[in-house]
Amino acid sequence: MLDKLTNSIKDAMRAKDKLRTQTLRSILNDFTNAGIDKKGREGLTQEVASPAEFLTSAEMIQVLQSAAKRRRESAEQYLAGHRQDLADKENVELLILAEFLPQALSAVELEVLIKETIAEIGATSMAEMGLVMKAAQPKIAGRADGKAISAVVRELLG
Repeated sequence: MLDKLTNSIKDAMRAKDKLRTQTLRSILNDFTNAGIDKKGREGLTQEVASPAEFLTSAEMIQVLQSAAKRRRESAEQYLAGHRQDLADKENVELLILAEFLPQALSAVELEVLIKETIAEIGATSMAEMGLVMKAAQPKIAGRADGKAISAVVRELLG
């Protein structure tokens, strides 16, 4: 993913697309900061060209998701403040981020994965919702929002 990102930055710079370049650089910066945090947290000592190389692909997806969430929330705030121009900018950045995120699951696919997880665990009541959520998260791996997962689990267990 880092190679794809750096190549995309170079392409955006060649095309003189300032917004795309800025957005992609902010993603790279988010990866670097997350890599530095992980290195410090886990006491990693090996040397790498970029701290972002300490991240797994799952961790990179989490970083991208949080960046996308920030942009969605910002766009909502800008709309509430009657700043359509800034909301549009955030939405364009969100589209750029979407290029790097895994394809989202459809409602049907999400329901099937959660039904499988419930069957594996043998959950029968809402008291076991936490177990189902914990087991479902790795399978879904950034392809669905936590709220959507929670809603489906509640529906199926309730």
